[in-house]
Amino acid sequence: MTKGAEIVARASVSIRDQDAGERLLRALGPGPFSLILLLMSPQADLAGMAQAFRASHAGAQIVGCTTAGEITGAGYEEETVVAIGFSAQHFAAETLLIPDLDHFSRNAVAAAFLQARQRLLLAHSGFAHECALLLVDGLSVREDELAAALAGGAGNIPMIGGSAGDGTRFARTFILHDGQLLQHAAVLCVLRSDCPVQALNMDHLDPTGQRMVVTDADPAARIVRRINAEPAAQEYARLLGKDPASLDSLTFAAYPLALRMGPRHHVRAIQRMLPSGDLLFFSAIASGVVLSVTRPRDMVAHLETELQRLAAPGRPIAILGFDCILRRVEAREKQLAGRVSEVLRRHQVWGFSTYGEQIGPMHVNHTLTGCAFYPPGTRIEAAQ
Repeated sequence: MTKGAEIVARASVSIRDQDAGERLLRALGPGPFSLILLLMSPQADLAGMAQAFRASHAGAQIVGCTTAGEITGAGYEEETVVAIGFSAQHFAAETLLIPDLDHFSRNAVAAAFLQARQRLLLAHSGFAHECALLLVDGLSVREDELAAALAGGAGNIPMIGGSAGDGTRFARTFILHDGQLLQHAAVLCVLRSDCPVQALNMDHLDPTGQRMVVTDADPAARIVRRINAEPAAQEYARLLGKDPASLDSLTFAAYPLALRMGPRHHVRAIQRMLPSGDLLFFSAIASGVVLSVTRPRDMVAHLETELQRLAAPGRPIAILGFDCILRRVEAREKQLAGRVSEVLRRHQVWGFSTYGEQIGPMHVNHTLTGCAFYPPGTRIEAAQ
């Protein structure tokens, strides 16, 4: 076992393996761990997996979610369960459960976040580095509001996360916390460590001069009814030179839209077309917003360049990645999945495909967002 694997242990098993839970426990190792993430295919025995880990690692915080595909030591995979264990020798953790995303107080969750950070500082003052990992129900339509609320307690520490998935079915997503499987919930993991940490947030899309205006939207439901005063799906298809009847997940992955916010553009990806012809988005959208059609760069070369940048101060121990499902769809459509997987494998990226990503106060789409963890004593200023 390498030193890095002792600090951040990683393991995966196929859900079709006999005694998958026991096999995953053995592969991850005995710990002790302060935090274990379980990133689970929706087809897995979710309750059985949760109970097996809870029984075997009583001293660890155990959280997780269902996925839209997993990222393992082999790159992109499906029908697996990923376990990531943070060594108790190098990490201290607290978790904050938000059990009902329709009824939470912005001030209360920000205060609880800040209090967890303060408790960890008092108990583990020798650990100089902090970060927070957020897992959210990907069908809740509340990620934007929650990320913005939690930012009040984050200060300047990295807060990154991903929205739980259900493959490409968009039917049921689950959050795991303390042995319980919950819907319409979220869990925030607050970490303090002697390992330096650096957030990453990348996309390979450039906005073009082709723009459109959202003229009728339901922000609470993330539904756009009209674009340029025309039926939304019909106008989106017209601008792309396509038949509205041909719009599908491949189209939305190939032609995402972007919203300019300050100096950057942030992707506002379409999840699917509704029977009404309205467009359902993965993240916040409102009337009056101007969107640009984007053009993709070389996905593999861009990924390699951005991950290589993280190695400037030294090779990370591990990279935890939250990768939008639309990136996986695009990679498959362009027959790049094998090459993307090879880059992810070589850079030791583990994680899952999401229904959206969180970075600081924002919920975004079509990105690879995550955290790189470095050996204790690494100076990461060169990578800032």
